[in-house]
Amino acid sequence: MMKWIPVCIMVLALSACGGAGQPSYYQLPQADAVLSSQLHKDATGRPAVWIERLTLPDYLSAGGIVYQTSKVNYVIASRHLWASPLDQQLKQALINNLSAQLPGRVVSATALGDRPDVLSVNITAFQGRYDGQVVISGDWILQQGNIIRRQGFSLSLPLRDDGYQPLVKTLAAGWQQVSAEIARQLSSAAGNR
Repeated sequence: MMKWIPVCIMVLALSACGGAGQPSYYQLPQADAVLSSQLHKDATGRPAVWIERLTLPDYLSAGGIVYQTSKVNYVIASRHLWASPLDQQLKQALINNLSAQLPGRVVSATALGDRPDVLSVNITAFQGRYDGQVVISGDWILQQGNIIRRQGFSLSLPLRDDGYQPLVKTLAAGWQQVSAEIARQLSSAAGNR
């Protein structure tokens, strides 16, 4: 019986170590979705907004949260992972944010109505950086009938605390700022039609 005690201790130690290596999954906090029913055009005749696509570079699509360790080095976390694909999270957050910021406009991942405004977003950076900043950059293209507008965005926010949870929260806050700027441009473009 005594000879099994060291084996039991070793098994318990290994199982404890194995538990420490479990991956952590993260989801961007989402703004509350607009739940009121809306028509695809409001009283002024503004069409729905269709978010046709949101694209990411391969390194951001790998599943792990990305941290830039120098000007040329990036680390893709193997134990700190996105709970669902990052492009899906960003697209849903954009739909929720734009819906909240554009009352009376329906924002959707599906084309609605005869001629919706079509929005495509290309993200080139969405990560923490070695200098304590969170960086988000890319561009978006809005097609309203025959009019096409293209606008770049580049945002850098300070990361106030260490760790993946503060990083994810700061990334989400930055994405809300990008969404707010897109909403302002959509409102301005709609007024100039």
